[in-house]
Amino acid sequence: MPVPVRRLFVALTLCCALIGGATACGSDSSSSSQQDTAAVVVPAKGTPTPTTSAEKQKFAKTRFVANAGLAAGATYQWIVKPYKAGKFKKGAKGRKLALVKAGLAGAFAYNRLKAASNNAKGDPTLAKAVAPLTAGIDALKDLPAKLRKGDSTDSVANSFDDVINKVKEAGKSAGAEVKDKVPSASQLSGG
Repeated sequence: MPVPVRRLFVALTLCCALIGGATACGSDSSSSSQQDTAAVVVPAKGTPTPTTSAEKQKFAKTRFVANAGLAAGATYQWIVKPYKAGKFKKGAKGRKLALVKAGLAGAFAYNRLKAASNNAKGDPTLAKAVAPLTAGIDALKDLPAKLRKGDSTDSVANSFDDVINKVKEAGKSAGAEVKDKVPSASQLSGG
């Protein structure tokens, strides 16, 4: 049964349009390098965007609680708990792995605490409560490297624990109670 030429032409045109459209949606390195200067940042789908100042404040507290909770969970799970169990002492079984995990957790906690500090700026009450802690958070920057090397683990673990507890207290005083939330391994390694 022969197919009319018109149907073949329509089918061929549709196929070419679909293939051309699919390849136009892809990106190659040569065209993306030319367009880097004109990049447009688009918020991810499903990301809430606050419109009023009250919503901005609410989201600031929510984000603060989420980030500080992740920092607290990582600190407790991979720094404080192993430290109290004696896993950082020389000769302890699994010391190297515990120190590497603690170093990653320290870097993750520092990152999340910086984000929480930035989130706190969106809420006046929270900003006042967290402002005195920024120096303590900044002091944590070099500590993950010390943990990985096994240098002065006692003071490092105590420093992280102290800063986390102060952030929790500041959040609680501003009406944003922080609870520990242990991050997944992929969150920890991804930063």
